[in-house]
Amino acid sequence: MSGAPAVAIADWGTTRLRVWLLDAAGKALAERRADDGLIGARVKGFAAVLEAHLAAMGAATDLPVMICGMAGSRQGWVEAAYVDVPSPIAAILEGAVRVPGTARDIRIVPGLAQRREDRPDVIRGEETQLAGAGLPPTGRHLVCMPGTHSKWIEVEDGAVAGFGTWPTGELYSVLADHSILRHSLGENPAAVGAGNPAFRRWCEAALAEGGDIAGRLFSIRAAGLLHGLGEADAAACLSGLLIGGEIASASRRYRIAQEPLVLIASGALGALYGAALGFAGHTVRLVDADEAVRVGLFEAARHNGMIAVEPTDGDRQ
Repeated sequence: MSGAPAVAIADWGTTRLRVWLLDAAGKALAERRADDGLIGARVKGFAAVLEAHLAAMGAATDLPVMICGMAGSRQGWVEAAYVDVPSPIAAILEGAVRVPGTARDIRIVPGLAQRREDRPDVIRGEETQLAGAGLPPTGRHLVCMPGTHSKWIEVEDGAVAGFGTWPTGELYSVLADHSILRHSLGENPAAVGAGNPAFRRWCEAALAEGGDIAGRLFSIRAAGLLHGLGEADAAACLSGLLIGGEIASASRRYRIAQEPLVLIASGALGALYGAALGFAGHTVRLVDADEAVRVGLFEAARHNGMIAVEPTDGDRQ
């Protein structure tokens, strides 16, 4: 194997774009990250944005590209219609949609739809991380993907059985910026560390109360007025309360027993959720989110025949 690029992959979010060149073994050879997400690409043109990044990395004009994320949304480049769950993960990858009118082979992985009347939900982008998480092909596995809209996904024997969304990150932003709590957290809320005692204390309180956090939110403000709670600790309290509430709620919905949870996350957010899941008594297997999306996109390209397989010695004879 020469180490030459075999495929390009892209994770195209609402505000950010990440592009990699991978060799035939899936190893990253080059990477670019930029504020060229869905919003900007709709103005500049998706093809123009992608080609500029590929050219900057020296990619050949015929190098195939596999994409996941918001480029496949209704407002994106080409709509990659949702795949209904339950569905095998391999079938989701194989449903990648070809982008028409392009010289190179460009495809977009579809998202997932849960059409239950009582719990309608959608996923776009996280399905690719799921495919790259190294889940065993048999058994039940529960996966947590924290973020602005945290996803909890139930996988059974290699198929997505169902999932749920908790908008924890968005709730934090709304409460910190547009509620009475903005006076407690300050204009620029401090970063929260997993080792902060206030984070643990308020997370454990949310877990103990089964995720019923509405009655505790104003207590953060009151603690500042009555007990001198500082801005940094107020941010930790809000983070712990929301994350603990999410975990308690998801634990009830999915009847989490003793099986290890798969946590797909990176950086500070991964540390916060890892600690909070530990407070709840769960065993966690951590999967790096960046690595998962790269592996998942590589698998999608492989499932769609976009990566040339080098001949073996027997084939050459």
